[in-house]
Amino acid sequence: MLNIRTDLAIEAREMYREEKQQEIPGVKVDVSEDKGVKVTRVEVFEEVGARIMGKPKGNYITIEAKEIKNRDRDVYEDTSRTVAQELSRIAQVDENSTTLVVGLGNWNVTPDSLGPKVVSHLMVTRHIFEYLPDQVDEGVTPVCAISPGVLGITGIETGEIIEGLVDRIKPSRVIAIDALASRKLDRINTTIQISDTGISPGSGVGNKRKELSKQTLGVPVIAVGVPTVVDAATMASDTIDMMIDAMIKQAHQGQEFFEVLKNMKNEDKYNLIREVLTPYVGNLVVTPKEIDDMIRDMSKILANGLNIFLHPSIGPDDVDRYIN
Repeated sequence: MLNIRTDLAIEAREMYREEKQQEIPGVKVDVSEDKGVKVTRVEVFEEVGARIMGKPKGNYITIEAKEIKNRDRDVYEDTSRTVAQELSRIAQVDENSTTLVVGLGNWNVTPDSLGPKVVSHLMVTRHIFEYLPDQVDEGVTPVCAISPGVLGITGIETGEIIEGLVDRIKPSRVIAIDALASRKLDRINTTIQISDTGISPGSGVGNKRKELSKQTLGVPVIAVGVPTVVDAATMASDTIDMMIDAMIKQAHQGQEFFEVLKNMKNEDKYNLIREVLTPYVGNLVVTPKEIDDMIRDMSKILANGLNIFLHPSIGPDDVDRYIN
């Protein structure tokens, strides 16, 4: 069973802007781009903005790097650096603060295995601080990690496992890595979202589990996610948009009809398609055939970024030496 989380905050903002032709009240947005990596920072600072977006107040950072799909090494490294920089914007680490990294998801299902694979590439150090403190290098901080699996495998709610660990280990923060469901095909495995508002595993595919947040765990929770699937309605909607654009260019008659379809709001179009498809395919989600390679590459990008963030003495040039 998939345990994939809900869509991106940037998409909630885009849908509102498309409908209202204005920015969401109570939300501040900053966009920057460098070396092919685009960063959109959305801060929800008022309840009205949180209500419209359907997300808690806090920071939502979206990193988009389209060239990741082409396995561009420079983009790979730049994206890892950007992940580390953006994490530093919302959290600070030092040798006196322990970080618990949680790799959410089902390691037996490729598009849901991102979290466990990221954890497998992390530089974990908490045990060194405890048993060999004189061996700890300067600029290294205590890090521990776990991949707790999913309810269908363990019979235990993920939230209960993490609560027990937090109570025992008492970390300064939790970083949760999870797969996302996107509403845009071109964001699959090219987009990373970071937020400081916690996480609800499984909510993207109607399989909502216990929330992981400061309210439930008592410590700050940073969520890091990558969209790995889209649902069938999204794929159909995007395909129809591309067909309409092609028909408008080629049609000599009926162009007004195609323009009407093109100007239909994306949300209305999506809901209509989903209503038509549901009796036939149910809650169908789709992932690219190259998903194995994509998950492998993205898990290393995220792990590199986390290692750079969590261990300031490790630079981008030598981070691979610690995890390969």
